[in-house]
Amino acid sequence: MEKQLFTSEAVSIGHPDKVCDQISDAILDACLEQDRDSRVAVETLATTSTVVIAGEITTRANIKPDCIARDVIRQVGYEEEGFDWRTVNVQTLLHQQSTDIAQGVDASDNHQQGAGDQGMMFGYAEDNPDENYLPLPIFHAHQLMRRMERVRLENDCGIKYLRPDAKCQMTFDFTEPDHVRLSTVVLSHQHTPDMPRGVLENLLKIELVKMFPDKYLTKDTEILVNPTGRFVIGGPAADTGLTGRKIIVDTYGGMGRHGGGAFSGKDASKVDRSAAYMCRHVAKHIVKRGFCERCEIQVAYAIGIAEPVSLRVFSFNNKRIDFDLEDYVRKNFDFRPAAITEYLGLKQPDGWTYLETAQHGHFTNPEFPWEREAKI
Repeated sequence: MEKQLFTSEAVSIGHPDKVCDQISDAILDACLEQDRDSRVAVETLATTSTVVIAGEITTRANIKPDCIARDVIRQVGYEEEGFDWRTVNVQTLLHQQSTDIAQGVDASDNHQQGAGDQGMMFGYAEDNPDENYLPLPIFHAHQLMRRMERVRLENDCGIKYLRPDAKCQMTFDFTEPDHVRLSTVVLSHQHTPDMPRGVLENLLKIELVKMFPDKYLTKDTEILVNPTGRFVIGGPAADTGLTGRKIIVDTYGGMGRHGGGAFSGKDASKVDRSAAYMCRHVAKHIVKRGFCERCEIQVAYAIGIAEPVSLRVFSFNNKRIDFDLEDYVRKNFDFRPAAITEYLGLKQPDGWTYLETAQHGHFTNPEFPWEREAKI
């Protein structure tokens, strides 16, 4: 029987692209805290000793992007030559949203709020309650990154050698559906020059046993740690980061499709973000209700128009019900941008922040509003 392997990747909060995602979303949080109607589309670039913040902001809020950027970098843990929160040069290139876009997006007495851009968005869920209805590879890749970060930031295992930049891959073997196994784990983690040989590999094995006490991990699981042999120079000093370059890491690890639009740095009027959250919310609801084992939803918009130009519900030919799923979705969920924003509370985050979404996947935290039970 031919092996059925699937791999997904996750990255740490210190990965250069994730640093940029977090800065962009921290700026969005700061704007919304003072002005819930803020329009934000912020891109961040990070390279050696430099951060560039560019984009469009229309807001009544008074924020300091340079201070926000430094605070994010400090919390991530960069205090090293080439990228230090205290000395990094922050350049800010921000201006107001185009009036051509605003006239199609602003709501009025005779005009519904239109989509902030054209495009298509996807949402995906599958029947994995223990993995928050996500595919195994991406869920557990994020879990491993969380664990490694805790070890680094809290130093709870006496590990003083770890630095912020890291990424991992999880490969699962789905050849036997009733006996899924973890085939390969790859971990590349930045470290100090004096880290003794074998420390990181032993730490990874300990964390994997904690993650998979009763399943998936076997004696045949291959573990690869820092395959090049050394990872001392990391972060933006080694690899330029950019907002929106980890869209597969942010979503389904490649198991579900992606429309191509990034999330971070965008307010809810941008359907790249809000409609993708809504698609995930509805797909998860359908699977949790037992209507099918896997569900993928696609929605598409035209700029300035509120109603989607298309909506498709795909159940992978495993429906368990005798009614039309697409008709069910249309009757129970409103995909107009303003309705999504109100339904999910995207203008006024309550108990969560956009910064948090930029750290370990946008669909791994059951407390995010789009991950909670549907209100129907």
